[in-house]
Amino acid sequence: MNKIVLITGSTSGIGLTIAKKFAKNGYHVMFHGLETNGAEIAEKIGAKHKVKVAFSNANLLQPEAVEGLIAETISKFGALHVLVNNAGIQHVSPIEDFPNIKYENIIAINMNAVFYASKAAWGQMKQQKFGRIINISSVHGLRASEFKSAYVAAKHGVIGMTKVLALEGAPFNITCNAICPGYVKTPLVEGQIKDQAKVHNMTEEEVVEKVMLKKQAVKQFVPAKAIADMAILLAKESSTTITGTSFTLDGGWSAQ
Repeated sequence: MNKIVLITGSTSGIGLTIAKKFAKNGYHVMFHGLETNGAEIAEKIGAKHKVKVAFSNANLLQPEAVEGLIAETISKFGALHVLVNNAGIQHVSPIEDFPNIKYENIIAINMNAVFYASKAAWGQMKQQKFGRIINISSVHGLRASEFKSAYVAAKHGVIGMTKVLALEGAPFNITCNAICPGYVKTPLVEGQIKDQAKVHNMTEEEVVEKVMLKKQAVKQFVPAKAIADMAILLAKESSTTITGTSFTLDGGWSAQ
């Protein structure tokens, strides 16, 4: 039987790469994102890999919308086996200039939505005695950088939540792990490059070299494919003893 995966933020960037990987491996996929052609993106991938797909543009700023996304997934597919909490937003600014609404929105989408989605999926996963929750955190869930107070706080929170859910899920064959990438060349990061260039008064090329990849031993952006490969591993039935762990894919940043 094909398993069902829901991936938030899966119509672009890292989430899209993860969705393609799951579809290629025979999972039925609930896509989610803000792209206006999200349904078309989902349908093309579904047709290519001969799996069922659906699409939602649920607003993750609203707890009831997150809960509705989980309910819609279970209603459309009849189950939910794997939840990948991937959606995220970013803003770069010194704390004294950091807009309150930006802070609140980053916490809401990057951390609170992880809680609401996991909570809403929990009953279904317990009932079927199988669940895999995979949280896309960040190296910033383990390390800090200047001008990212909200993002670093949210990603640290996701790491803590991952550990709690791993403990609570163990008796029910529900695992919870976090993947902590370094910089991946996505639309989100491309936006960060522009923001960092303004904050540091640098060119965009200097930001990549002297800010983003400076702390990495491997001076390359992390390939999104590596994150997708890790997510597939964590979703496997045989991965039942891998839980509560944060896997760093950061080019050696956290090794320093």
